[in-house]
Amino acid sequence: MTDQVRIVQLKELSDLKVHGRTTECREPLTLFWTASGFECNVSGTELSVEVEVTYNLFEPWFSYTINGDWVGRQMLPKGRYWVPLFRGMSADKIKNVRFFKDLQAMSDDENSFIHIHALRFDGKMYPVEEKALKIEFIGDSITSGEGLFGAKQEEDWIPMFFSALRDYAYLTAKELDAEYRVFSQSGWGIHNAWDNNPRCAIPNYYREVCSLISGEKNEQLGGKQPHRFETWQPDIVVVNLGTNDAGSFEQPEWSDEQTGERNQMRKNADGSLNRDDIKKIQNAVKNFLHMLRECNPKAAVIWCYGMLGVPLQLDICNAISEYIAETGDRNVSYLQLPNTDDTNVGSRYHPGALCHKQAAEVLIKYIKQTILES
Repeated sequence: MTDQVRIVQLKELSDLKVHGRTTECREPLTLFWTASGFECNVSGTELSVEVEVTYNLFEPWFSYTINGDWVGRQMLPKGRYWVPLFRGMSADKIKNVRFFKDLQAMSDDENSFIHIHALRFDGKMYPVEEKALKIEFIGDSITSGEGLFGAKQEEDWIPMFFSALRDYAYLTAKELDAEYRVFSQSGWGIHNAWDNNPRCAIPNYYREVCSLISGEKNEQLGGKQPHRFETWQPDIVVVNLGTNDAGSFEQPEWSDEQTGERNQMRKNADGSLNRDDIKKIQNAVKNFLHMLRECNPKAAVIWCYGMLGVPLQLDICNAISEYIAETGDRNVSYLQLPNTDDTNVGSRYHPGALCHKQAAEVLIKYIKQTILES
């Protein structure tokens, strides 16, 4: 026999597990990053979630799993409303339900947020067991899951083609039974973005909750607050950056008309990459490793690269080697991931689901052999 259906505000749900980097606020819970959301163990026959969705241009999507199986994915229009997650299930059985934000933090949309207000259900909540392993994934469009839905010929840059549950981060965490977080942004790099914009470098925003979203609303929501690293310490940090830095050598100069600031990663007359500009990327790699170590003192750091080519592989490896030699930090390593080709490409010329699966397999094996079994 089930209880009466009731509405419970998030702040009253002590057994609810929050996933992803966010603030302490639960009135409501704001989801900023890819794969952020919540998880609960609940009995009863039905469960719905009250969401509030805002955006200017690109609507967010979400996915959810029940007992580890991916059973739903949909677009979220603007407004505040209830979304059913299950109905008609056995009342006495406990269901593990997890809600995932499919879309990355949108740096160009200051109103792009999903807020979670309450749950509506007719059962009881039970604690979610803590995982023994925590992993943070830091990257660009690959880590944001861009191109994981849609036919190969699709070129539109729209949320429908992003996925948090087909990417290598989710697959790796699921296989290793790990709790994970994602900190990623399409087109961004370690030193500058694909278009040479130096303001779009991931390390510039790593210390805050989600400061890459501009505007007063994000500031009011706490996005620009310093992130409290002590509240969630990863055992492993996986960095997958460098793809957009490499691509920027093929792009024209970036400039800001208001400030006069300019930046361009240059090629030499013979087509080779300018060594002075390569050095800037290497310094950015080393500086980010210093930051990661300061913020995550005990984490094993794995720098991954290669799903869209390896033009900067030697330069990144040399920078990592220099960092290790200068600091004595042996808990940092490099791992090449499988490349995208005609057999595993997805939409928007990005790695497809097969490529992400192949990358996850390589990463899982490496973590098991070099970190978990050592």
